[in-house]
Amino acid sequence: MTGVPTPPTDSPDPAASSEPDAGRDTQHTFRISRVAYFAVPMTFVVTVILAGASLAWLGWTLVIPVVLGWWIWRLRTIVTDDGIEAVGTFGRREIPWEEIDGLQFARWGAVRAVLLNDTKVRLPAITFRDLPQLSAASGGRIPDPYADLD
Repeated sequence: MTGVPTPPTDSPDPAASSEPDAGRDTQHTFRISRVAYFAVPMTFVVTVILAGASLAWLGWTLVIPVVLGWWIWRLRTIVTDDGIEAVGTFGRREIPWEEIDGLQFARWGAVRAVLLNDTKVRLPAITFRDLPQLSAASGGRIPDPYADLD
């Protein structure tokens, strides 16, 4: 046979590994759209105008764009094989799949995970249009309503 032999590699083949999750991405992060960062410079312009009016009284407003950028970066929902992790403004909550009864979609509100004990946990950065990706990331534990339309 004529062919170019492939040199051996030092990295192990993920498919040949004995670990069940080797070579598989087991985490999917849902974040707020990057378009939201456009609000940071616009807020900065407004705060500069306010601080320019009275630096002594309104100078603290220059912190608002920094806090806004941090808030946009921080809010996210992480879906893993073990469950969902909701990262909010001041805390995070891990929810195992066994505790989730379903999802609630309010008309103008945030998506919430409804737990077996009837408590609701807000899932940041998740919208109804994210359901196909959420269903795929959850391994089918959350059904995809768009799949029935085929």
